[in-house]
Amino acid sequence: MSRVLLSEVTKKYGDVTALHALDLEIREGEFLTLLGPSGCGKTTTLRLIAGFIQPTAGTIFLGDDDITAVAPQHRKIGMVFQDYALFPHMTVRENIAFGLQERRYEKHRIPERVDELLELIRLPDMGDRYPAEVSGGQQQRIAVARAVAFPPRVLLMDEPLGALDLKLREAMQIEVRRIQRELSITTVYVTHDQTEAMNMSDRIVVMNDGVIEQLGTAEEIYGRPASRFVAGFVGQINLLSGRVVGEEGDSVVVDAAGARIRASKQDAVRRDAEVSIGIRPELFRAMTDGDTLSGMNVLDGRIAGRTFAGNLLHVFVDIDDDTRLVLEARPQDYIAEDGSPIRLGWRPDDTIVLTR
Repeated sequence: MSRVLLSEVTKKYGDVTALHALDLEIREGEFLTLLGPSGCGKTTTLRLIAGFIQPTAGTIFLGDDDITAVAPQHRKIGMVFQDYALFPHMTVRENIAFGLQERRYEKHRIPERVDELLELIRLPDMGDRYPAEVSGGQQQRIAVARAVAFPPRVLLMDEPLGALDLKLREAMQIEVRRIQRELSITTVYVTHDQTEAMNMSDRIVVMNDGVIEQLGTAEEIYGRPASRFVAGFVGQINLLSGRVVGEEGDSVVVDAAGARIRASKQDAVRRDAEVSIGIRPELFRAMTDGDTLSGMNVLDGRIAGRTFAGNLLHVFVDIDDDTRLVLEARPQDYIAEDGSPIRLGWRPDDTIVLTR
C-alpha cells in the first residue's frame, strides 16, 4: 500500500510551532496538493514525509508501516525539487539511470528501463544530451523520470514548476499530471500557486499557520470555502462584513453594505451572528432596466475603474466610501463608462456565508 497517514504530527523549532498536531490521510494513487502562503507549513509537511526532518510529536505511516524514525533512503520515496538537482556532468540517460544503479537494479535491465522512461517523458531522442543542452521544461521531466525510475511508493514534489515561465509552467502541469496518472503513483505536491493546485489535484489541502484550513476538491474549496482565509486565498472574491438578521423561506438574511442580502440557509448560521458574505466576481450581473429583480440580491454602486485582461474585463464598483467590489465580465459585454451608476445582481444560492 502507498497510502500516507500523518497522525497528530507536530513540528517545533524552538519556541516556534511550524505544524500543530496535523492529521492528514493521503489516499493511495491520488494527487494531493499542499497549498498555502510562505511559512504555512506545507514544505515542512513534505520534508517530514520524506524523512529529511523528524516530528516533535506524532506518527507517520506509509501503508501499514510506521516510518516516523525510518531514514529517508529506506522509505522508498521519490523526490523532485524546484531546482531539478540534475548532475551536470552526466547525460540525460546517466541521470535517469543513477538511482537504478544506486538501488542495485538488475544491470542488464537498466538500459531498457531508461528507454521506457525517456518514452514516458516524451524525450526518446535526448538521452545522450547533457542537462545544460535541454530546456527548463525538459529538465523538469528528466527530474521526474529519475525520481520514478526505481518505482517509489510515494512521489514528493516541492514547487517543481516555480522557476518556469507561465506558458511552460502551464504545459508542464499537464505533463506532470499525465505522468502521474500513467504510473498511478501516490503524489504529494507543494505549491503556493492556487491555479496550479486547482489544475492538477485530485484533492487540495489549504494550509495556514501550521494548520489545515480546508481539505477537498478544487470545486469544493473554490465554491464552498470553509473560512475567510480560504475564500480570500483561493481565487478572487468580494467579501462583505455583515450580521444575520433573520430568515426568509429557505434563505438566511444578512444585513451587509446597507442592504438585506439573502443566502442559502446554513445550519451553522444563527441570528445576530457576525459573518462575512462572499461573492465571486464572475457571479455578479450588471443589471439593466429590463432585468427582472425578483429573487435576486441587488447592490447599487458607481463604476470606479476597470482593467483589461484579454478574455476578461474586471470592473471596480464602489458601493459606498468603504466598499469596493469587483465584477468580472467579457470585454464584448456592454459596461457603462467610469463614473456611471451600476446595479449589481446575483442569486442567493451564489452567496457564500462565512462564520470564521
